[in-house]
Amino acid sequence: MLAETVIIIIVGILLINVIGAILTVFSEKRDIATIWAWLLVLLLLPVLGFVIFYFAGSRISNKKIFRLRTQEQRGLEQIANNQRRVLLKAEKLLPIPITATELVNLFLKTNNAMLTRGNDIQIFQTGQEKFDALLADIQKAKHHIHLEYFTIFDDNIGQKLIQLLTQKAREGVEVRIIYDQFGSHGRHDRLYRPLRRAGGIAIPFLMRRFQLLALRFNFRIHRKIAIIDGKIGYIGGFNVGDQYLGEFTKFGNWRDTHLRMDGDAVLSMQSRFLMDWNATAEANELLIDTAQYFPENIELPGKSMVQIVTSGPDSQVNQIKQGFMRMFASAKQEIIIQTPYFIPDSPILETLEIALMSGVKVRLMIPNKPDHPFVYRATQYYAKELINWGAEVYQYEGGFLHSKVVIIDNEVATVGSANMDIRSFSLNFEANAFIYDRQLATQLELQFNEDVAQSLQLTQDYFDQQSIWMKFKQKFSRLFSPIL
Repeated sequence: MLAETVIIIIVGILLINVIGAILTVFSEKRDIATIWAWLLVLLLLPVLGFVIFYFAGSRISNKKIFRLRTQEQRGLEQIANNQRRVLLKAEKLLPIPITATELVNLFLKTNNAMLTRGNDIQIFQTGQEKFDALLADIQKAKHHIHLEYFTIFDDNIGQKLIQLLTQKAREGVEVRIIYDQFGSHGRHDRLYRPLRRAGGIAIPFLMRRFQLLALRFNFRIHRKIAIIDGKIGYIGGFNVGDQYLGEFTKFGNWRDTHLRMDGDAVLSMQSRFLMDWNATAEANELLIDTAQYFPENIELPGKSMVQIVTSGPDSQVNQIKQGFMRMFASAKQEIIIQTPYFIPDSPILETLEIALMSGVKVRLMIPNKPDHPFVYRATQYYAKELINWGAEVYQYEGGFLHSKVVIIDNEVATVGSANMDIRSFSLNFEANAFIYDRQLATQLELQFNEDVAQSLQLTQDYFDQQSIWMKFKQKFSRLFSPIL
């Protein structure tokens, strides 16, 4: 009798779990792959699956999305007014390259990303180079410093950065920081306390307190941008922490790519920061008079044309992903991809396969070690798929590869925070620089080739020799790729 009762209870729980799983995943609009992935989690892990879904699968509230979209309109109007004024003198000198016209038009339509001209760009591959330059620029700041990072750790480099920012705040420079609550492992009151006392402000994106019931692990501010006085900007893959200086034994040397920009593209970065700030800040912290953050007589020190493109779950369009697809589809000779996570959705994978079948050379570089086991095994699975279609895939052996770079035909390149994975396409808030400059694309390709010299080329034989258990982990991880 007792056994029958227990069986009935278990069957009842499982039945309720199945009904709840179906109602949960269909409660909001999602793509088919994501629906099946979450159904798998909810059905395989009764009750516990719903806890995981709450933290990792729930959407951002409509109120927060409304705040983001409202700020976007305000920011776009401001950036447009400033750029109309400063770009006129460069219009005749630097025409849009014919090969990039379609990509430029795409971003103008989907992201209102204006093409900026006359930018001087410096490339950093190591954390030491990047932080030395950033700290030097911050030291020279006169009016304001705006930082937006996924991760700012409370460690040596994090403390060094905050100490310098505190000093600048005491000098009267406006200092504002946006960080991701999850990426920075919660609030660090001790780290930011001196800065706040000096008049600086540091706030977590869309969340003012570390509230367990308010956390949404799946929606992260993954952007990594810095703006100094509206004239110097940084964008790329480096966060702030000692591990990005290669000081963690687990990862060893940290190979990444970051850009320092001097020129008009900084206005676009500034616009993005101000949108995110006003969507996050309290009423008394809002920046209403934003004209002061856009210099009127900005110099055009270089010749690179750049579009700063952002994307996130506040939009129905995956702007950066569409940019990748447009690049792949327009390539005539070669596609180069450097990414720590290669988990493409079906459209991206199919576009790459079409390019390969059309005779376009595709070279992909991934890390040789995981920082997220499931993600890494899924990356291996899709890397093997590309090899089957004729791509060259390299496993970087010189440390941990975190660089996010795409180059086509030695002509157009993009560097930023977006990985080649589904999370970056639709779940994270990302920022990338799309650059129309053959010289800079050549420089990035030369750096890629230097990395190839420190890499192992993966082949079908390499994967065939792996254990049955390893092959199972790769295939199993692939099932969860839409939600990794």
